[in-house]
Amino acid sequence: MTTLTVEHLSKSFPTAGEPLVVLRDVSLQLSGGESLAIVGPSGSGKSTLLQILGTLDRPDDGTVRVDGEDPFELSEQELAHWRNRQVGFIFQDHHLLPQLSVIENVLVPALATGNATDAQIDRATELLSDVGLSDRTSHLPSELSGGERERVAIARALLMRPAMILADEPTGNLDRRTAESVTELLLRLQRETEVILICVTHSDALADAMQKRAELMDGKLVDGATV
Repeated sequence: MTTLTVEHLSKSFPTAGEPLVVLRDVSLQLSGGESLAIVGPSGSGKSTLLQILGTLDRPDDGTVRVDGEDPFELSEQELAHWRNRQVGFIFQDHHLLPQLSVIENVLVPALATGNATDAQIDRATELLSDVGLSDRTSHLPSELSGGERERVAIARALLMRPAMILADEPTGNLDRRTAESVTELLLRLQRETEVILICVTHSDALADAMQKRAELMDGKLVDGATV
């Protein structure tokens, strides 16, 4: 079972005066099948933490290990390959490519390394069925509702069978009923695939649906997920 271990993570950004410290000594540990909501006010460092966990940014200090491996020890090319295989991202604005069909958008992680295989196309088709969009595979994103676009993003995040799903405000642009439906779907698929799910959110409803909840306060992660 996959394990994520984060120890003593720190991150700051230079300013005209003193450095702006965003993360201070953040530690957490999760295993496959577990879900965590990270809450906190705007500007508290939630998205920065998510970017570091997804290896889109590097910490100043501390370590991130997935199954004992520190991805930041890899070369840039190896890290990009690792990220594509191990991390699935879901964003508030879904980031679907407008010129691609629904199934082509789901296949984007596979296309990043060449042509999609028959097995990957079959998996994309299966995932679109799982998210209730089997009749939308040839549609463009502009022909979908907001909730449907977010469902495509969920399917895309799961395509490569990642160890972790990192979601930044996945229900932030949705109405209450659609947000509830997307939350239920995301958690069901996460449990079925036994991936680690970490959501950054301002939504109490989404946070309450997760197994664990932690808050970023003054750069520190507090509550039940800390170690």
